[in-house]
Amino acid sequence: MARPRSAEKQRAILSAAVRTVASQGLGAATAVIAKEAGVSNGSLFTYFGSKADLLNRLYVELKTEMAAAALDGLPAEGDLRERLCHLWVRWLRWATTCPEKRRTLAQLDVSDEITPASRQTARQMMAGIARLLEQSRSNGPLREAPLEFVVALMSALADITIDFMLRDPVHADQHRQAGFEALWRMVA
Repeated sequence: MARPRSAEKQRAILSAAVRTVASQGLGAATAVIAKEAGVSNGSLFTYFGSKADLLNRLYVELKTEMAAAALDGLPAEGDLRERLCHLWVRWLRWATTCPEKRRTLAQLDVSDEITPASRQTARQMMAGIARLLEQSRSNGPLREAPLEFVVALMSALADITIDFMLRDPVHADQHRQAGFEALWRMVA
């Protein structure tokens, strides 16, 4: 009889995958991830059928975590600028306090291993962010642009802002605010 899967071991594997991919890239061997998680390589495959399965699960988990952090405490109604700023601050806080997760997610975002189904699931997790961005741009210069393009611009601006915040922590608040002002001018 097969032993039941442990949620704790699965979480350890996912956490180890974050650390390993962040430091070694997507080419890191599953044996390295398993060792980092404190499980055997065979055990890793008990939880994830393949390395691609592990990477897809990790991608969805990280996108979900990032979206939840960005949307945490977001008022349902109110001034669009204030709501978008709330989202911006929370998103950047997640990224700057979880640099390994950010690096891993950046690699997963461009990986051919991530399936269309995983990308669709991630888009669904990010739907609240997309809705707020859609509302914010309804009368702005990018109102006719495809939403995916606007989201990509916002993500690129966030990445640049995060890089400056990490490189110059003394002025992190100023960089975050300047990034938001650029975003607001771009969309509103």
